[in-house]
Amino acid sequence: MFLSVLDMFKLGIGPSSSHTMGPMVAAGRFLDTLRHSPFAAHGLKATLHGSLAFTGVGHATDRATILGLAGFAPQSYDAARAESALTAIKDTKTIDAPGLGVLQFDLTKDLLFDYGPSLPGHANGMVIQATDAQGDVILSETYYSIGGGFVLTADEHAAAGTTKTDSRSDVPYPFQNAAEMLEMAQSSGLTIAQMKRKNELRFRTPQDLDKGLARVWEVMNDCINRGMEGTGILPGGLKVRRRAKAIHEALLAERGLNMTAPHVINDWMSLYAMAVNEENAAGGQVVTAPTNGAAGVVPAVIRYYLDHVPGASASRVPDFLLTAAAIGGLCKHNASISGAESGCQAEVGSAAAMAAAGLCAVLGGSPEQIENAAEIALEHHLGMTCDPVKGLVQVPCIERNGLGAIKAVSAASLALRGDGVHLVSLDACIETMRQTGQDMHEKYKETSLGGLAVNVPNC
Repeated sequence: MFLSVLDMFKLGIGPSSSHTMGPMVAAGRFLDTLRHSPFAAHGLKATLHGSLAFTGVGHATDRATILGLAGFAPQSYDAARAESALTAIKDTKTIDAPGLGVLQFDLTKDLLFDYGPSLPGHANGMVIQATDAQGDVILSETYYSIGGGFVLTADEHAAAGTTKTDSRSDVPYPFQNAAEMLEMAQSSGLTIAQMKRKNELRFRTPQDLDKGLARVWEVMNDCINRGMEGTGILPGGLKVRRRAKAIHEALLAERGLNMTAPHVINDWMSLYAMAVNEENAAGGQVVTAPTNGAAGVVPAVIRYYLDHVPGASASRVPDFLLTAAAIGGLCKHNASISGAESGCQAEVGSAAAMAAAGLCAVLGGSPEQIENAAEIALEHHLGMTCDPVKGLVQVPCIERNGLGAIKAVSAASLALRGDGVHLVSLDACIETMRQTGQDMHEKYKETSLGGLAVNVPNC
């Protein structure tokens, strides 16, 4: 099994990897299919199903779908140009689709929200169609946004048999689970990061890999810094005020005071994570880690390591990311990283496991201790529901990332105090997450039909 670190950590836009980035990617894929078809299209239509319908407006799924059909992509998203394009589409009731010309699209009629049962493949389903001049459908494709910005067509999903991506196995260390990962580490004498790096170099040069990892951390860190400067009210109607800047200023003012309590370090970790997720909620540039809704955990723990751990070195950040990606790949391959599929245990839980493993690695942990750190972090997120108020990635998502970062650091610290021997394996924990996700009622899986979403006023 191989999933690239640069696919796990993708550059994108907020507020959701599965509900914003995924639909934009799906729309782009549909345009590619349409360009290679023999049909002459006159118009476009899209229907959102399941979780994409229930929380679509709050996650900007409608905007993302429209912009994807207009040729926008998450990794090159330009906010100003997007706003101009949306205004033109609304006014003219047409979309200028790259390579296809001007196509009819009335967003009041051609973008539909289907609140009935989800499509059979996944809770995040959508159907995109092209029509001829008479309004007849000439091309139709079903897409599933399976978390983290990954998208599968219905045929691809059926061929895979699960929600897993088409993972490569032609790599030096193709571990399918944590047990195999530890066996390969022991027999090779390599760390998890070293095995992951060798797998990556099967498909790219060392220079490209290092450049890609440096870019990932640069965007993560820039997101933290922007978040700590942002002010005002987050969009969406909940009137959630951005808090990171005020928290940062208060923490800076307390520095050097003899009376500062030790637990204040938790506030720094929460600050870094909240800064990222406030940026995400505002539609800013983030890195999926492994998703947008959980984007704050990994960068918060890296920033904690660099700013607060004696002897920390920025040269170890690539090892952190490679180790974290290895764990994230196991979560995705054997369970899920999608809140719509398995609740927030699959998003913040997986992110905490990734961050705990990465921190344990750069602090000198053995492969067994790293696996233990990931298991501890994930175990204590099991059963966590995804219940965003008003369908926005704000409450409880922003603070939840802060607590996920704190758990990750605690898990790494506990693992480093032991020898790696523990009762519950990471594989058992990941399988439990999968089973729990299957058993979880759909109203607790990113539909905003249960939990805090119905017990907190939405305005």
